[in-house]
Amino acid sequence: MITPVRYNPSFEVLEEEEAKTEQGFIDTLLGISTTTFKDSGHAIRSVHAKSHALLRAELTVLDNIAPDYAQGIFAKAGTYPVIMRLSTTPGDILDDKISTPRGVAIKIIGVEGARVDGSEGDVTQDFIMVNAPVFSAPTGKKFLGNLKLLAGTTDKVPTLKLALSAALRGAEKVLEAVGSESGTLKSLGGHPETNPLGETYFSQVPVLFGDYMAKISLAPVSPELTVLKDADVDLSGTPDGLRRAMQQHFASQGGEWELRVQLCTDLETMPIEDATVEWKQEVSPFVAVARLKVAPQEGWSEALSKKIDDGVQFSPWHAVAAHRPLGSIMRIRKVAYEASQKFRTEKNGTPLVEPKDISGF
Repeated sequence: MITPVRYNPSFEVLEEEEAKTEQGFIDTLLGISTTTFKDSGHAIRSVHAKSHALLRAELTVLDNIAPDYAQGIFAKAGTYPVIMRLSTTPGDILDDKISTPRGVAIKIIGVEGARVDGSEGDVTQDFIMVNAPVFSAPTGKKFLGNLKLLAGTTDKVPTLKLALSAALRGAEKVLEAVGSESGTLKSLGGHPETNPLGETYFSQVPVLFGDYMAKISLAPVSPELTVLKDADVDLSGTPDGLRRAMQQHFASQGGEWELRVQLCTDLETMPIEDATVEWKQEVSPFVAVARLKVAPQEGWSEALSKKIDDGVQFSPWHAVAAHRPLGSIMRIRKVAYEASQKFRTEKNGTPLVEPKDISGF
């Protein structure tokens, strides 16, 4: 049994010069998008640009969830269609042998409830997660500093990036052999060449969870996924080895994940405004609130990419009010993602519309 902390607006504290940081974040993301557009003639996401799987899924909210966890869209049992996108983090399209952290975004369609500002009229709830429990920077200002460094490498010397990634993976292996790891090495290209389908994903930063505050996780639970934990992927012969692995898997198999929730029980050890602090599961465990099921399907195709990569935006601000994003990193994401969406719409001539149902995907 745990005792979650009830949300109070005073828990969120604006960072010094947050409006300036917000504008810097917009400028940096658009700078990445402008660079890749000039090189390719096609506007792509400024982060998580490369998709490896584009999937139709189904989310089922569990019965008899404990009251503290039965909040927002999880307050009652039900089943929803979902669009799911697996990706890697950079803002340019890289050879998969430049191995970076994996990400997953899910868009739950048909949810009810009051909406966050800017999301009025929509019926979607997005959760965006990466395969590490903590974020790379504590606050929006620090995040902007890191992003500027990465932006400077966009579409630069891919051969050098391949060599650097191999060296960084070697360094990361040494650390992991002694029970440690480095988020920095992984983000720069040192992530182990493992199958994204075996990974557990985390929101890293908190969201409102009805009366409380929480972090979200997506964990594989079916045997065909759990067997892929730490499994190597053959990346030879193609720059799109991860995509090939996804297509091969979903051609004959599906998979099932649990969507889990970790409630904040202590603001001192589980802060809202410092995303580098891991909320200890010994204090507040992740508890399952829903199951996400994917049936065998195509997995990825050019046609799906046009529909989802070009025509769909994933943002934590596509949300019901009960799951409003929290903290400075989430706040600066809001207008920056909106600016990125506008750039892609204008350059590609493909309107981005929030889906009302799963038809067309």
